[in-house]
Parts: sequence; structure tokens; C-alpha cells
Amino acid sequence: MTSLNSWYDKAISTDTYIESMEKHKENLLHIYDHFTPPEDTDFFHKVQQKNLRVIVLTEDWCGDAMLNIPILLRISEKTNMNVRMLLRDQNLELMDQYLTNGKSRSIPIFIFIDSDGNEVTKWGPRAEKIQQFFDHAKNNLPSQEADDYEEKFREMLLFITKSFRENRDFWNYVYDSIKQTLL
Repeated sequence: MTSLNSWYDKAISTDTYIESMEKHKENLLHIYDHFTPPEDTDFFHKVQQKNLRVIVLTEDWCGDAMLNIPILLRISEKTNMNVRMLLRDQNLELMDQYLTNGKSRSIPIFIFIDSDGNEVTKWGPRAEKIQQFFDHAKNNLPSQEADDYEEKFREMLLFITKSFRENRDFWNYVYDSIKQTLL
């Protein structure tokens, strides 16, 4: 099995990842530009002392990544955590070690490692309150056999993307969830 240090070394910088984005680049940058972490000095100091690095499993098309990555980047700036990106579909060997519910290749996954490359904790793919929002939206869809299912599903994804981009409460839910994981 490949070590997490090797995966980290293989991963690309956040700038390279963002520059390569085609689908959600504008939305990710919008959240990044408009999210300011709270004055959480004690938390930032505690995380900084852990000397962590982060491997992010992601893909450009993923709305959850669009929402979560800019929040992580703001936390990383406050805590001097280096963040590197791996595309999920090109790194299934690692992804399959971080399946959601033991079966889903859900992303993003944030793998926090120490200076020796040991996993300290992981986070993802969603904050609990975001999962509740998603489940509620999904439960309002017609059955998959319905004639208008595809249309309603696409409408739901557009609504979720707009909500992720504009709803600052969502940004704070993600921040709080990542913070709880790192404490």
C-alpha cells in the first residue's frame, strides 16, 4: 500500500488544481473570496501546533468540493497547513480507502496527515447540516421512474449549487464541521 506521504508528494498544488478547473471554478472562487473565518485564534493555534498537511480527494464537477474546498483553504491559511489535491478518478487506490458508508466514492475527502505522513483525521464529504439539506431536496424528487425525474433532478442540482454558492450559513456549517474534526 502506498504511504500517505507518497500520495501527498504526488498531489498537485491548489493553484494548479484551481487553474485547471472547468465546471465550478467561478463558484469555488466566489466562496473563497467571500468567506472569512471567524476570529478563532485558539483553534487556529491548536491546529498550527499539530503541523498538519492535507490531501484532498476531489473532482471539478463536484458541487460538494466547490463548497468545501474554499473553506478548507481559508482554514489552512490561518493554520499554515499545506493543502494538495488529487483527482479522485485518477487515484482510485487511495479513494477506495476512504469510501463513504463503506461503498461510495463520495468527495471531497480531506485527509489530514502529520509530518511523518500518518493520518491524524479525515473529513468529508459533507457537513451533517449540508447532508440534511441534500437529503431533504432529494426526498422531494419524483420517483426515478417518473417522466420528469431527470428534469427535476437537474433542477435540484442547480438549486443546490446556487445554495452552496450564496448561502453563507452553509459556509459556516462546513467551517464548524471541519473545526470539530480538527479539535
